Amino acid sequence: MLLSRKWLNEFVEVDAGDRDFAEAMTLSGSKQEITTDLSKELQNVVAGRIVEMKKHPDSDHMWVCQLDVGAETPVQIVTGAWNVHVGDLVPVARHRSVLPGGVKIEKGKLRGVESDGMLCSLKELGLTVEHDYPYAVIKAAALLNDYKPLDREKPSIPADIKAGDKVFGPVAAGKVLEAASQSSGLFHTVLDIGGATAAIDTDCQNLHEGDLVAYNTKTETLCTLADLHAQQAEFPHCIPDGIWVMREDGVKPGDDVAGVIGYDDHVVEFEITPNRPDCLSVIGLAREAAATFHKPLKLHTPEIKGCGGDISQLVDIDIEDGDLCPRYTARMVKNVKIAPSPAWMRERLRNSGVRPINNIVDITNYVMLEYGQPMHAFDFSCVEGGHIIVRTARAGETIQTLDGKDHQLNENMLCICDEHKPVCVAGVMGGANSEIVGDTAQVLFESANFNGASVRRTAVALNMRSEASSRYEKGLDPMNTMKAVQRACELVELLGAGEVVDGVMDVIARDSAPRTVRLEPDKINALLGTDVPREEMIRILKKLDFQLDGDTIRIPSWRGDVEHYSDIAEEVARFYGYNRIPVTLMGGAAARGGYSPEQQAERAAGSLCRACGFSEIITYSFISPTYYDKISLPADSPLRDSLKILNPLGEDTSIMRTTTLPSLLEILTRNCNFHNKSARLYELGRVYFKRPDGLADEPKVLSLGAYGGEMDFYALKGAVETILKGLRIGDVRFEADAANPSYHPGRCAKIYCGDRLLGVLGQIHPSVTANYGVDEEFYAAELSFPALYECRSPLPVYHPLPKFPSVTRDIAVVCRREITVAQLEECIRRGARGLLKDVSLFDIYTGPGVDADKKSVAFNLQLRADDRNLTAAEADDDLKSILAQLKDDLNAVLR
Repeated sequence: MLLSRKWLNEFVEVDAGDRDFAEAMTLSGSKQEITTDLSKELQNVVAGRIVEMKKHPDSDHMWVCQLDVGAETPVQIVTGAWNVHVGDLVPVARHRSVLPGGVKIEKGKLRGVESDGMLCSLKELGLTVEHDYPYAVIKAAALLNDYKPLDREKPSIPADIKAGDKVFGPVAAGKVLEAASQSSGLFHTVLDIGGATAAIDTDCQNLHEGDLVAYNTKTETLCTLADLHAQQAEFPHCIPDGIWVMREDGVKPGDDVAGVIGYDDHVVEFEITPNRPDCLSVIGLAREAAATFHKPLKLHTPEIKGCGGDISQLVDIDIEDGDLCPRYTARMVKNVKIAPSPAWMRERLRNSGVRPINNIVDITNYVMLEYGQPMHAFDFSCVEGGHIIVRTARAGETIQTLDGKDHQLNENMLCICDEHKPVCVAGVMGGANSEIVGDTAQVLFESANFNGASVRRTAVALNMRSEASSRYEKGLDPMNTMKAVQRACELVELLGAGEVVDGVMDVIARDSAPRTVRLEPDKINALLGTDVPREEMIRILKKLDFQLDGDTIRIPSWRGDVEHYSDIAEEVARFYGYNRIPVTLMGGAAARGGYSPEQQAERAAGSLCRACGFSEIITYSFISPTYYDKISLPADSPLRDSLKILNPLGEDTSIMRTTTLPSLLEILTRNCNFHNKSARLYELGRVYFKRPDGLADEPKVLSLGAYGGEMDFYALKGAVETILKGLRIGDVRFEADAANPSYHPGRCAKIYCGDRLLGVLGQIHPSVTANYGVDEEFYAAELSFPALYECRSPLPVYHPLPKFPSVTRDIAVVCRREITVAQLEECIRRGARGLLKDVSLFDIYTGPGVDADKKSVAFNLQLRADDRNLTAAEADDDLKSILAQLKDDLNAVLR
């Protein structure tokens, strides 16, 4: 928000310097970003009146001017501009002056003649003719003495042409005998047209005594390039550009031009937080400044004379959805006169960062800046049926907005419509079909309140942010619409821009009841750590226009951010002074930081994976539906029931994964394609499962993947066992799994802790790796982290080093081929009588000496007692018990 200090002083007189003003406003909650002293951009540029003009002795197009700049003696300026005359008041950049953009002007010589500076155009002052000083438009007559033929062999105008010679038709050459400027901006010109004279008043500004011009004897006007159908190159000095001839009231030679054009101002840029849309206005910031500097706030109540009539007889207004448009206020202006705004209004708009257009448009922008209420003006002749309908767009409707762009509307976009079409996108931008143009005669001023979220969604969908939408989307005060439209109509009468029809159309679709909060000084002081008296709190709140009735605080309508006693505490703190709040040590018990047990388990799992040689990866949780096909997931698998993303970046990232395997295989494939000979990777990532309430369960999965090197099924199984042991998970067993379609049917196992399934590991099915375009054996493990966490032993158990030696025995048993080693090992442990400490497999044999349907499996058994040396008899008794258990349970016999 750009704030003009000159404009601010209309509401509250603050005499603080820029630094003090910025610091005080920032401390009270209105953060200042930067302050610009506009006068520093324009230094030593003064108004000067031309008292004498002579042709430059060494140039056919330059003038040597003597100017009165309020000094004892005139200054001499050499210029090439053709639109200045004796008596004109022009901007003079004197020696060592500064122009906008940091341009520095020094005195010097032009073709041997000294020039003490430069005459300035509007462009050199950082201004434009179209938007800042419309009266300064330069109209140039075609000067025949300036004619340069495009083809020297075939000139259109003879080189020896003289006064009275015919140019074509009724157009004759005329010599300027006199060209005197008048207060109206016209030039009284006397011409010699060959034996006779003609006196005319013209708006052509490039005339000087002795010039030869084309004079239309029929229309009694001077010809321009367009009249002669000539090109700019033929008349190089006939250009619509030149020095700014000032016609501002009260300006005299020597006056600082910075003050004339409004550069004697200081503009402060504020960073306004989204919860304070009331501060996106001059009045809002004036209210803050008045409270900050303890100054009275001077607000103005608009007064409108009116011209009679009744607006209710001219327009009907209907609101179809009160939630999207709580209030719509309108007034009518007839006999509109479109013209430039006065200089004071153009100056304030320009210093606030808004480009002046014309009086009606400028009034709406002026009121928006002053009151913070966006407004729109319709050419009422374009509103069919005289009926304004506030509704959402219908399917297929389009609108061309004021920026000339066509937009397709949808049924969620609020529009202002007549009986047949939208004429405005509510809160965003008006339609070109109701734009204010030069011949507009009847205008309807709209001052409405729209739902902020609706405006924001519409502006984003149409990619069309505007000053209006940036205010509406933050939530505006519905009570402000009447004040704003009244102020707009007051300005219409003040500027003579039209006649205001009596009456106001004020449609309130939803009442906004006043909000109240209790004043609780003790709670406020406890929250702030202060001891502010109740009377001081009341004084602060009253400064901000909060009304109090006992302990009940009535919140102003424009303060939508105040809802709770903590908000009242913030208001007290802002104006009591944050710097006055005492510095104290923090009281109460300090919270102790640290990792939760689950976080500690996650970190332990990651550390164990890295210790096993695996590197961590992080993959996206959203994947493509085709990933399930690549891992051969059955069509009826519940894992295919994924949550769909409403606004995906693309089809490849359109669903939330239910398994981490595809993401892991993508990274393994990428490493393989990059010719990495081996890779060991792990991820602790989330998967997402639907819940009946529409949300998702998001358990974590520990995934391991590897290929190359010495990796095989048993190497991966060993790594998983190491990780489980490190997490203190006991009673682990592995069961072969031939039904998992993503894994090799003979090299896949489910992992259990007791009866709890922990996950699966194995070699990826060759057909799956083929789907990824690689010819490599991939190995993977998927472990449910919640299951790992639940099955872990919470505390480590200490086992002292053995004091007594162990006894080893080797046994080889013959059993059926379908019996697994794990079943044999479990049976051995069950048969032991407490002395068995370890069992390790060291051989599996099939062949001669063993039946074809059987195999020989050899184990090394380690036996030890913790409190004594074992005898051979004790070891043999334990071994007999083990063999008996094998015989009874699995019919496995000693070989």
